Amino acid sequence: MFDKLDDILIHYEELMQEINNPYVVEDQNKFRKLMKEQADLQPLVDTYKEYKDANTTIEDSLAMLEEESDEEMRELAKEELADAKKQVEELETKLKILLLPKDPNDDKNVIVEIRAGAGGDEAALFAAELYRMYCKYAESRHWKVELVNVSEIGIGGMKEVEFMINGKGAYSRLKYESGVHRVQRVPETESGGRIHTSTATVAIMPEAEDVDVVIDDKDIRIDVMRASGNGGQCVNTTDSAVRLTHFPTGIVVYSQTEKSQLQNKEKAFKLLRSKLYEIELQKKQDAEAEARRSQIGTGDRSEKIRTYNFPQGRVTEHRIKLTLYKIDQIMDGQLDEILDSLIAADQAAKLAKMNE
Repeated sequence: MFDKLDDILIHYEELMQEINNPYVVEDQNKFRKLMKEQADLQPLVDTYKEYKDANTTIEDSLAMLEEESDEEMRELAKEELADAKKQVEELETKLKILLLPKDPNDDKNVIVEIRAGAGGDEAALFAAELYRMYCKYAESRHWKVELVNVSEIGIGGMKEVEFMINGKGAYSRLKYESGVHRVQRVPETESGGRIHTSTATVAIMPEAEDVDVVIDDKDIRIDVMRASGNGGQCVNTTDSAVRLTHFPTGIVVYSQTEKSQLQNKEKAFKLLRSKLYEIELQKKQDAEAEARRSQIGTGDRSEKIRTYNFPQGRVTEHRIKLTLYKIDQIMDGQLDEILDSLIAADQAAKLAKMNE
C-alpha cells in the first residue's frame, strides 16, 4: 500500500509542476483535466503527508525517551507518542478508504424517479413528501432541482414524479436511496385511528452524458402534445410536451414542465439516456454479483430499505439496522446522518472484502 502511496505522491508533484507550466494554461481543456485530477488526488495526498508527519513524531518521541533523563520531558514525550500512535492508526484506515476504487459515476448529477406503490392515495401523498424531502436536502447542499415530469392527484399527492438534481457529488450521496420506502401512519381520512402501511419506490440514476449512451435516431419516436395537469400559463395551451418512445427497450419518457418544446425535448432525452445507462449499469452489477453482495444496496428497486413510522416518530434504515427518532427533521431534508452511516457501512464492507 505504501509503495503505491509513494508513487501517487511523486505523480502528484509532477502534476503540480505541469499545472504551473504557463504553456498548459493556454490549452484550457488540458488545464481543466489536470485540475480535476489534482482535486481528486488532493485528499489522498494531504492524508498521506499527515500520516508521514505522525510517523516522524513517533520516531522523535522514541528517540527522546531513549536520550532524555528529565522526568517531565519524558512524560511529555510519552504523551506525544501515544497521540501520534493513535493518529497513525486513524490515518491508516482513512488512507485505505481513500484508496478504494472510486465509483466513476460519483461526481455526476442524478435523475430521481419516485413512484407511489401500495396504498392508493396515501402512497401518492407519501411520494409527494419524499419529493419534498429530497428537494429540501438538495437545497441544504446548494444543489439545483429541475422537475422533468409529474403525475399528480387532486389532494396534493403524486402518482409519479421525475426530477433532476444538479450538483457536485450528487450521485455519491444519493445512490443509496434507491429502493422501496415504507410509511406507517394514520391517514387523515381514517376515522377509526388505524395505522396504514403504504410504499413508494425511489430510483436514483446517474445523469448520462452523450458519450455514455448513443441513441440511434431510427430507434426513437418523438411525439409532441399539450401538457396535462396543473400547468402554468401557456403550458396547457401549446403543443410543448414531448414524449419519447425507445423501440428496442419499450421505454417511454415524457417531459412537460417547460413552456418550450425544445427544452422539454432536451429534458426527455436526458431522462431517456439516464434510463438506458442505468440498464447497462445493472447488467454490469449483475455480472459482478459476488462483489455486489458485499456492499450496501444501491440499486435494487424491490429492496425495502427504510421505514418511516410517524406514530413513533422514528425512521428505520433496514440495511444497517439504524433507527433515528427524528422523523420531522428527516422529512424536512436532514438526511446526512443516514447517508453518512450508509457510506461508512459501505466502505467498511468493501475494506473487509479487500482484506479477505
